[in-house]
Amino acid sequence: MGVPVVIVTDSSSRLPASLMSTFGILQVPLHVTLADGTEYLEGVDDIPPDVVSTPGVTTSGASLADLRRAYEQALELSDGDGVVAVHMSRRLSGTWSAARLASDALDGAVRVVDSRSVGVSLGLTTMAAVQASQAGAARDDVYEAAVRAGATAESLLCVQNLDNLRSSGRLSATGHILGSALSIKPILHMADGVLALRERHRTMTKAIAKMVDTVVELAAGESVTVGVQHCQNPGLASEVLDSVVARLEDVPSTLTVDLGQVLGTHVGPGAVGVAIAHGLEPIEF
Repeated sequence: MGVPVVIVTDSSSRLPASLMSTFGILQVPLHVTLADGTEYLEGVDDIPPDVVSTPGVTTSGASLADLRRAYEQALELSDGDGVVAVHMSRRLSGTWSAARLASDALDGAVRVVDSRSVGVSLGLTTMAAVQASQAGAARDDVYEAAVRAGATAESLLCVQNLDNLRSSGRLSATGHILGSALSIKPILHMADGVLALRERHRTMTKAIAKMVDTVVELAAGESVTVGVQHCQNPGLASEVLDSVVARLEDVPSTLTVDLGQVLGTHVGPGAVGVAIAHGLEPIEF
């Protein structure tokens, strides 16, 4: 008998290396390219942290070659039990489309999930697939577990300034924000697979307070796993996590991660966000 269904994700999930090692999760790198053409693979190469505020930096999704290589490795490890790949929203990156092509080249042996999210929310959705696999679910049931988790997850983000969003092109309804004074601190959320404006405030303090209030409302008194993500702002991330957990009734697990250079390039230094996932068993991150 093979190992449980093998799970693959991409580096935007921000899952800790220790967790990936424990559960045999395979990760496909996203790409960061400097203005001079230097290219880095996230999660593989040592990327300078200041690229998130360096002009001319671009990012790109996982390559078809890297995806196929990871899937082939996962199929070998699965020994016939199957592979489920959980990737960032198809509306944010070409990664999902490339993943489908890689799966097709392998005769559909890999089920590819559009998580409809990115960052720590993708990480938590990936863990829903992992937990279903560990419980002995078949490949298609693991796929469905991830789809359900992605559909019910909630993700919010506050950014310190609008410069990175202005140039990233990843934000829906940018005109409503970018036509405003630069002092505006927006609260963004994932809506139908894209990053969109939820509301805006005059100060970061007010935006953070409202984000915490909203997370509590979205949890609706249910048990939720909480993930906090940040771009070079661990102190504020810790404060946000404490504030959220103190107001929720049942939090089996928490996770705090840095957004890394790919996502950080789009949201900029200082950004802090919260994601919640329903129905996860306790996780030792």
